[in-house]
Amino acid sequence: MKFLLTSGGISNPRIADALVEMLGKPIAESTALIIPTAVHPFPGGASMAFEAITGAASSPLAGLGWKSLGVLELTALPTIRPASWAPMVREVDALLVWGGDVLYLCHWMRESGLAELLPSLDAVYVGVSAGSIAVTPYNCDAEFDLEFVPDGSDMASSAEPLGLVDFTIYPHLDDPDMPDTSRANIERWASGIPVPTYAIDDATAIAVVDGEVEVISEGQWERFPPSSADPAAR
Repeated sequence: MKFLLTSGGISNPRIADALVEMLGKPIAESTALIIPTAVHPFPGGASMAFEAITGAASSPLAGLGWKSLGVLELTALPTIRPASWAPMVREVDALLVWGGDVLYLCHWMRESGLAELLPSLDAVYVGVSAGSIAVTPYNCDAEFDLEFVPDGSDMASSAEPLGLVDFTIYPHLDDPDMPDTSRANIERWASGIPVPTYAIDDATAIAVVDGEVEVISEGQWERFPPSSADPAAR
């Protein structure tokens, strides 16, 4: 599987060109499935999912002019026979994984069976914010996500990120509406993480093909080296 991990979607021509290169053909000739699951825990989550699916959201993704676009709702998959949905996932050119709550998204990736399927796919995994964090080994949004975990849920302990890449991502670098995304705060967080941390803004993406990592940016980003500190002590 190839990964295009973004903070703000396909937000500029350089990231769009990278996506086309990874697909191996134009977007207009490519099929995609969008996964809106991560927004459901938020107040207004249903409206956020609608905006993601219809391409009305501010982060460009669903509205890029795909040959076909379907919806893969992970919370429904455990009630559906895998024979009804897994072949479609195996054949699609891109999985578009929307942002939201990382804990919730990872929980349903595992519960649905998608997490087990991902490493064997030929598709391009396109993540936005939480959708990008979900495939890394560490969740920079853990404290924020806990606000939306239902009382009594085991999601906080059972839905760690999937660890399909060997670095982690802190999105929305220096977003004025998100105080925790300042460089100073991200550097503090990264100081306890034993893998590299990429702080990226909404004009930046990380591409991973055959294990090779490339930063694609028309904005700002920074790579913090791995720490020898124990992440459990953070």
